[in-house]
Amino acid sequence: MQIQENISLKHLTTFGIEANAKYFSVFNSVEDLEQIPADKKLLIIGGGSNILFTKDYDGLVLKNEIKGIEKINEDADYVYIKAGAGEVWHPFVLHCVNNNWAGIENLSLIPGNVGASPMQNIGAYGVEIKDVFYELEAFHLKEKKVVKFAAKDCEFGYRESVFKRKYKDEFVITSVTYRLNKNPNYTISYGAIEQELAKMNVSELNIKAISQAVINIRSSKLPDPKLIGNAGSFFKNPEISKEQFSILNSEFSTIIGYPLANGHVKLAAGWLIEQCGWKGYRKEDAGCYDKQALVLVNYGNASGNEIYSLSEEILLSVQQKFGVTLEREVNII
Repeated sequence: MQIQENISLKHLTTFGIEANAKYFSVFNSVEDLEQIPADKKLLIIGGGSNILFTKDYDGLVLKNEIKGIEKINEDADYVYIKAGAGEVWHPFVLHCVNNNWAGIENLSLIPGNVGASPMQNIGAYGVEIKDVFYELEAFHLKEKKVVKFAAKDCEFGYRESVFKRKYKDEFVITSVTYRLNKNPNYTISYGAIEQELAKMNVSELNIKAISQAVINIRSSKLPDPKLIGNAGSFFKNPEISKEQFSILNSEFSTIIGYPLANGHVKLAAGWLIEQCGWKGYRKEDAGCYDKQALVLVNYGNASGNEIYSLSEEILLSVQQKFGVTLEREVNII
C-alpha cells in the first residue's frame, strides 16, 4: 500500500468540496487492509457520494477499490451474485439487469459503490437492499480478520445498519452477496414509475424497462454530480406518530404521509422543506436544488461549512413550522 501526503479530496466526493487529506491511499484487497498503519486516524471512502467535508482530514483516507462480480450459486428461484465493495453501484445494477437477475432494478442510478449499499441500506421506489441482501464480508480493523454478516447480523433499518452506529469505524466492507430473482416480482406502484412506463409505451413489463423508467425519473429530478456537486438526498424522511400526523394534517391538508407497518407515519422531507420556502434557494454557491428540495447542491465553489450552515437553517425552519426534526442522511466530516 503506497501512502501519499496532502492529497485533494475534491474529485473523490460527489459534492466536489475543497478539502485535503493529510494521508491518502487506495486498497484493492484484504491483504492491503492488513498493512494499514495502526498509528493513524482512519477514514474509509467508496464513491464519496454520502460525505460532506467541512474541513481537511487530519489522518489517513483510504479509498475502497476492491473489484469483481461473480455468480457464486444458484437454485431454481435465485442467483447469488457476489460483488467487490469497490464496484460502482449503477454499472453493477445494469450488469444484473442485462443478465435478467431481478431485484435491484428500482435502485438504478443511485450514486456510490457496492460497499455502501448495506451500510446505508439504500432504497428507492419501494425497494431496499435488505430485500435482496444475502451476506457480506467485512474486515475487522483491530483484529485484522474477515467476518461474515448475514442479514440478521446487519440489523437493517431505514437507511440504517450496524455499520453506521453499533460498529461504526470498526469494519471495512470488502464484498456483498445479493440474492436476486430469476422470476421477477415487479414493484412499480411507487413514485411515478407507472406513469413513466406508460410514457415509454412499454407493453410488456420487464426489469430493463423498470430500470430505464427509474433512470428517466431520477435524471429529471436530481442533478448530475458531474455537473452540479451534490450527495443526493441530504435528509432522511422523518417518522412521526399517527397522532402527530393527524394534528399536522388538520393544519396542513396537503401534507404527504405514508403509513408504516410499525404504526408510525413517514413524512416526505422534501415536501416539508419546500413548504418552508427553501426549494430553489441559493446563497452564493450553496443552494437547495430547484427540482428537488431534499438535495443540497454546490454550484461551484461552496465550502463544506456553507453547505452545512444551509442544512442547519433548513432543519431549524422545519422544526419551527411543523414541530418535526429532520435528520441528515449525509455523513458530516
